[in-house]
Amino acid sequence: MLSKTFCSAVAVSVSVMAGSAMAATDCAPSKWGADDTLGSANLISPEMTLKAASLIKQGKSQPLGIVIDSETPAFAPRSLSLQVVQPSQQGGQKLDQFGYPGNYNDDLLQTWVGIGSQIDGLGHLGEGGLYYNCLDEKEISQITGLTKLGVHDIPPLVGRGVVLDMAAHAGKEMLAAGDHFGEAEIKAAADAQGVVIGQGDIVLFHTGWTDGMLESDPTAWVSGEPGINVSGARYLASLDVMAVGADTWGIEPIPPAPGDGAFYGHVVLLQENGIYILETMNTGPLVRDGVKEFMFVLGQARIRGTVQMIINPVALY
Repeated sequence: MLSKTFCSAVAVSVSVMAGSAMAATDCAPSKWGADDTLGSANLISPEMTLKAASLIKQGKSQPLGIVIDSETPAFAPRSLSLQVVQPSQQGGQKLDQFGYPGNYNDDLLQTWVGIGSQIDGLGHLGEGGLYYNCLDEKEISQITGLTKLGVHDIPPLVGRGVVLDMAAHAGKEMLAAGDHFGEAEIKAAADAQGVVIGQGDIVLFHTGWTDGMLESDPTAWVSGEPGINVSGARYLASLDVMAVGADTWGIEPIPPAPGDGAFYGHVVLLQENGIYILETMNTGPLVRDGVKEFMFVLGQARIRGTVQMIINPVALY
């Protein structure tokens, strides 16, 4: 379960947002057309892929996903359960039909797919009953899966990745829960690292939160987090980036920044701009290796109609 602090913060933010949510009757169609369902994935091109590939200098690769199991804390009520089974092999029976005394393991997984390292599709969070490109919840949200905006339709996300060390910029090993950064801090951190954020980039923020808290205090890790505020989300959207992620489970600060609704950056990025969100990214190894930009590659599992998906993107540099 989430902490009382987290729940109180969300309750306050819901009341702050209530007026705007009730008034959300207008919706601007996507710049990619009234029928678009891919959002920022429209930016992917052979030219972008080749440009990103030129960032591979050392021949190194780094997984950006973390290892998860049934003990991994998650936004309630999400959970995961894994069972390994040996079909038709009870009592030590061997499978002679193989032509030899064979044996094998299979696995059964019952899980929410919004656990650990994940991508949020454009049908994940909206406002006023609407999602990306003015799609109505009554039209796309079925119990058997989304009829539009499903993660299975996202093409491989390939592009230039940028990691900004917001903890170092603040002079800390780890930002605290509720610490937030916006346009000014993002610009300053990018300038300090000598990085220019460009169109189609995948921008990841390192806060130190997962490295510092996930193993040592998992309850605190999932009860709060530092992150990007609404000002920062709008700034990145103005740069036409493809995805925004962080080494936190929700990317925005909890408790929220003053005046911001809880997770309202999700609305700005997903619904308003069609920009994908990457949560619980394993940024620590990149920062420790001095990486500032890299080739980002993601090919997610394609289960029809999913809202989110557990992922393990790869950073190549």
